[in-house]
Amino acid sequence: MEPAAGFLSPRPFPRAAAPPAPPAGPGPPGSPKPGSEPEVLAETPAPDPGRLITDPRSGRTYFKGRLLGKGGFARCYEATDTETGNAYAVKVISQSRITKPHQREKILNEIELHRGLQHRHIVRFSHHFEDADNIYIFLELCSRKSLAHIWKARHTLLEPEVRYYLRQILSGLKYLHQRGILHRDLKLGNFFITENMELKMGDFGLATRLEPPEHRKKYTLLCGSPPFETVDLKETYRCIKQVHYTLPASLSLPARQLLAAILRASPQDRPSIDQILRHDFFTKGYTPDRLPVSSCVTVPDLTPLNPAKILFVKVTKSLFGRKKNKNKNHPEERDEVSCLVNGLTRTSIGHQDARPEAPAASGPAPLSLVETAPEDSSPRGTLASSGDGFEEGLTVATVVESALCALRNCLAFMPPAEQNPAPLAQPEPLVWVSKWVDYSNKFGFGYQLSSRRVAVLFNNGTHMALSANRKTVHYNPTSSKHLSFSVGAVPRALQPQLGVLKYFASYMEQRLMKGGDLPSVEEVEVPVPPLLLQWVKTDQALLMLFSDGTIQVNFYGDHTKLILSGWEPLLVTFVARNRSACTYLASHLQQLGCSPDLRQRLHYALRLLRDRCPV
Repeated sequence: MEPAAGFLSPRPFPRAAAPPAPPAGPGPPGSPKPGSEPEVLAETPAPDPGRLITDPRSGRTYFKGRLLGKGGFARCYEATDTETGNAYAVKVISQSRITKPHQREKILNEIELHRGLQHRHIVRFSHHFEDADNIYIFLELCSRKSLAHIWKARHTLLEPEVRYYLRQILSGLKYLHQRGILHRDLKLGNFFITENMELKMGDFGLATRLEPPEHRKKYTLLCGSPPFETVDLKETYRCIKQVHYTLPASLSLPARQLLAAILRASPQDRPSIDQILRHDFFTKGYTPDRLPVSSCVTVPDLTPLNPAKILFVKVTKSLFGRKKNKNKNHPEERDEVSCLVNGLTRTSIGHQDARPEAPAASGPAPLSLVETAPEDSSPRGTLASSGDGFEEGLTVATVVESALCALRNCLAFMPPAEQNPAPLAQPEPLVWVSKWVDYSNKFGFGYQLSSRRVAVLFNNGTHMALSANRKTVHYNPTSSKHLSFSVGAVPRALQPQLGVLKYFASYMEQRLMKGGDLPSVEEVEVPVPPLLLQWVKTDQALLMLFSDGTIQVNFYGDHTKLILSGWEPLLVTFVARNRSACTYLASHLQQLGCSPDLRQRLHYALRLLRDRCPV
């Protein structure tokens, strides 16, 4: 094992030199060349050296990507090895934050403990190094965040889900305890979820070796809050000492019995990990083998399959195999993609097809938003689904279901009012669509986010995005598959779509105005940029549904906009005619009412979701 002290290098950190920019040249074969093209269509240079992390010993470099999270001493980013393409979560600790000896000792202790752990349900430690500015700890990337994020979206989980996660937590804890390690910071935010919905225990900043290791656990997932939580700290301490708590009536008898056993006053009377796993809560309750990704934000259907159906599925797969690639069965779709750029000229994208909003004079009066019934022949586009039941993030159905439920509850109890309540003084940064282009009669729907990321949802159901710095291309052939390339390394088969994407980016940058005064968001601050799942246009409005649950409705007639986001709690952002934007808690609107303008648009959004986006 490498000695921990080896990670403290006295040598100054060698700064990476910026690579020379390649000479400007023509775009990819078949790309549009209408008149004089802007720089955005040219080949882009290598990554900005300011975003590169270099190991001063090995010289290996890593590209620092999106921010994953931040704590008191560190920030965590996604990082990609520029040579191998391997992705990591890198914990970056500023040297200025650990100037005292005990602070540095704490980091060394974390590294020493974590680097020797190898278990399926513990975040894998990869390597570490430091430079003059920061300490870098490279860890396994858990792309679906943590149980804290799932709790924030769901508040409570089903008992089969709790069993699914708890089995993995107990497996990791047993491994630690067998090695005499006490984690000492067991909380939802330190249970991370991988791409495949597998739980990994992480953050060993407070861990220590202890004989014998005692452990205390919370079971917040079943009840929605810790067992002794009160509004007063002294009252909380009193409840802990007296073991006084209440449990929801919805809990099953085995769940109540297990919690009672775990929360006994004397540690000697509490069950061991093996005894917990042998409890009726586990042995007599259903535990799914896998959870769908949608369970991160909405209640899943976990009805267990009967044995006969499971056997039938296995036999069917063995006889007929998995279904073939959609494109192989339909080569005409590939042909359509390959000739997307052909015939694309500046004159073919006119204001009629690519307008950001319809002229104010051509739009209906605001009152008709409530009275007009949607028709069935509206233009629309939807991101292709993998069809395997395990989608990347939210599906159209889950977004619509959540929105319908929230809007119905909000409007059903909203009192009449003449004005809106006080907006939030400092709302969280919001990623929204600031510009859009509808060219679905030939190619697809293009849009620009407030983070400056530009994307196109093509007519064939694929999605392609260009990062804010115009150096990385993200491609989604379906909702559950994601590929990324540097602009200069996009496969030849995707070059036609890249040409359309670049043209849309240029068009929106040069000709369209930002649709409101909401602040922009730096893309690096957005943990997971939202993906357009579906768009629907009526004669009065444009509806857009995103993979993070955000719903945006743009009204043509007066250029107002309605954005629903957050969901826990639900936030309602209204961009008024004068382009000013205010964000409200939906619960405040439900209690205090809102202006007729906003109420009409909420009603219209409800009808639009109900009638045009059937689930």
